[in-house]
Amino acid sequence: MKRIESVTRPEALQALAHPLRVQILERLREPASAATVARDLRVPRQRVNYHLKELEKARLVRLVGERRSGNFIETLYEPVARTFVVSPRVAWAHPRRAVAMAEQFSLEQLVLLGERLQRDAAVLLDRAAFEGEQIASASVEAEVRFATAQDRAEFMKAYLAALGPLLKKYGTAGGAPYRVLLSVYPDPEGEPRE
Repeated sequence: MKRIESVTRPEALQALAHPLRVQILERLREPASAATVARDLRVPRQRVNYHLKELEKARLVRLVGERRSGNFIETLYEPVARTFVVSPRVAWAHPRRAVAMAEQFSLEQLVLLGERLQRDAAVLLDRAAFEGEQIASASVEAEVRFATAQDRAEFMKAYLAALGPLLKKYGTAGGAPYRVLLSVYPDPEGEPRE
């Protein structure tokens, strides 16, 4: 089972929109049958079975085996991943967004970095929640105002110049890998100050 799956298909997003399906996916951290999930969630087996079939059609769960329970043979399911993260791109159906991203490379990179950050954070959160791992992390957010495009360009130039020596001084070929990000973009809700 994969650790994380990005939901990029509209049919998968639609399948995840039902709260019972999300509960079923959470319950399937270990392979289980519709009857087992129904007992645990205290809902009728037929309802769970219906939603499992919808999750299977959306390729969010898969069959992993069978087991005999009395006179019945139960089908066992598991999710295709431990965690699902909804890609923002799945909800962006308007073609103008695709054109804007294709024409503005740094804006496209911002969207892709945001998606990667969301995926990485979900994996680390699962490691902390389900494996008890202490995650060494830090985040910094700052607001800076640039009077001109030239000021913004100079800031990026100075930042990159300062970052190089830091990476060289503290970075090593061995050791635990960490990711360092910086994004500079206009605050979508901010108003310019005079």
